[in-house]
Amino acid sequence: MEEVISESKSKTDRRVGLIYDERMCRHCTPDGEHHPENPNRIRAIWKKLESAGIPQRCVVLSAKEAEDKYIHPVHSKNHVNLIRNISSKQFDSRRNKIASKLNSIYLNEGSSEAAYLAAGSVMEVAERVAKGELNSAFAIVRPPGHHAEQDEAMGFCLYNNVAIATNFILNERPELGINKILIVDWDVHHGNGTQKMFWKDPRVLFFSVHRHEFGSFYPANDDGFYTKIGEGPGAGYNINVPWENGRCGDPDYLAVWDHILIPVAKDFNPDMIIISAGFDAAVGDPLGGCCVSPYGYSIMLKKLMEFAQGKIVMALEGGYNLDSLANSVFACMEVLLEDKPIIGSSEPYPFESTWRVIQAVRQELSAFWPTLADKLPKKLTSSKARPYILISSSDSDGENNEGPHILSENIEAAVQNVLQPFSELKVDEDSHDQVATVFNTWRSELSKIEVWYASFGSNMWKPRFLCYVEGGQVEGMQKPCSGSVDRSPPREILWKSVPHRLFFGRDHTRTWGPGGVAFFHPESNTQDKAYVCLYRITLEQFNDILLQENVTSYDMSSPLFDLTALNSVTNKQSISLEVLKRGWYHNVVYLGKEHDVPILTMTCQLSDIESFKSGKVPLHPPSKEYANTLVKGLVEGKQLSEEEAMAYIQEASTKPL
Repeated sequence: MEEVISESKSKTDRRVGLIYDERMCRHCTPDGEHHPENPNRIRAIWKKLESAGIPQRCVVLSAKEAEDKYIHPVHSKNHVNLIRNISSKQFDSRRNKIASKLNSIYLNEGSSEAAYLAAGSVMEVAERVAKGELNSAFAIVRPPGHHAEQDEAMGFCLYNNVAIATNFILNERPELGINKILIVDWDVHHGNGTQKMFWKDPRVLFFSVHRHEFGSFYPANDDGFYTKIGEGPGAGYNINVPWENGRCGDPDYLAVWDHILIPVAKDFNPDMIIISAGFDAAVGDPLGGCCVSPYGYSIMLKKLMEFAQGKIVMALEGGYNLDSLANSVFACMEVLLEDKPIIGSSEPYPFESTWRVIQAVRQELSAFWPTLADKLPKKLTSSKARPYILISSSDSDGENNEGPHILSENIEAAVQNVLQPFSELKVDEDSHDQVATVFNTWRSELSKIEVWYASFGSNMWKPRFLCYVEGGQVEGMQKPCSGSVDRSPPREILWKSVPHRLFFGRDHTRTWGPGGVAFFHPESNTQDKAYVCLYRITLEQFNDILLQENVTSYDMSSPLFDLTALNSVTNKQSISLEVLKRGWYHNVVYLGKEHDVPILTMTCQLSDIESFKSGKVPLHPPSKEYANTLVKGLVEGKQLSEEEAMAYIQEASTKPL
């Protein structure tokens, strides 16, 4: 193992380890297509650290590959065999097919080596910190690891680097005296793999703070809910803090630190801390949709430095905005070196939902950690930011849950509050100001333009439609909507029949569970007849509904459907929005005018019709709950009797396209 020790140590003579190896960049997409988890992530970090002279102040180590005997306690024999051999020539013809069967994984000729180097690097720095050779360390590794489970690679992760290192220290190196390890996973996604590895182990306190949104955010299950606290001797040693929404920033994370993590860490008294250091909750991350600044990360780390004599190992997980990623890692390195005071500021108050989650977590764990039993002062929990308005998917399940980020409703203040720490890192302040200005400008402009939104499915029932405006859910829905920024009710409601075909497709949705949902043939046909309920709303509200129908999140610093698009659709009759292509309703169709106001609906595009016809995408009748909303809409709208409405739905469900 090579190491380079700087001649110019930090003022406190802290020995901070640093691992980076270009060989981990050989893991990339086999076809050269862009992917968020790509080699430029670690290159950007290293370039930033080099430009700031950080490596010269550290103990720089060369990476080495982990041995199978240290991986086997964490991963199954079949999984280890797969990752070890997947890059060999014998897998050339099968590699892509194997990757396609896994959840969010790509594989190439460099994947095996990178996976072994990543796991081995975290093991190496963990052992050196445990021995006392290093005070702390940062392993700049990829692929990340915290999603990888015992027998499955998933979520960009091949081996669970942190779990392998933790097991190695506790079980293979007992003579080092590390008996209790605190794992802090601040990646924006839940560390499902790591949680399962230590589910029953009281020697490991696993803490994860992540976007969850009631199980709809990746990895899209219930594993990250706060009721998942461990089992048997490990009960109480698994702590999940599941955000109900995106856009959480410094004040939200620091509130969790002060009122959950730090009190528990004091009682747990770890011998060592390993951080699953994902930076996809950082400002501007295209997958995370949160707003943590480099200053925020530095404060979170600084608070943890008070434990375990500062024995902290940081292992890179996610983070996909290269600037935010590099700046955040740099801020953390400054803390590990303890060479400079932390300078910055952040918004003073967390979201209302943050206090709700904190209180729920404290109550759930109070039986195991008495320090959490006391109720938080009302004065504290009433000091909060404006309620967050979550923009999330509805009937459409076609989107990638790790969609582009949403910026704060109160974005001007949020942006301003992160400018100071960012300015220290030489990030262009003007761009942030411009985002805030544009965000406010387009909403103001489009709030003055009215359109009719023509609904043909469950939204024909007014209470269901209002979920998209005011938030909430109706009977039969399995997840709530968060509503629009402007929650004003529609100015007018009308009914109309149009020469388009209604049909039902797909076989499962997150909102309604099993069963098909309504689609509208984008081309008119005089032989067809469909009922639509027209809601007179603003073009701003139409954008928010369009978003909720299609994707989990998106950077709404600009509109999805602006005045140019509105003018264009009146000529072209329909516009497919490329940015929403993963959604099921990304095709905006123009249906004429009513009272000189344009009528718009959203449905699939024409090519999707061919997929439905061929059986590539299933046609499927609606569930009873979903069909009931259509019946209620048609009956309460005085268009059809209940019997006629049921016959209308039955015909749409069975008539061939």
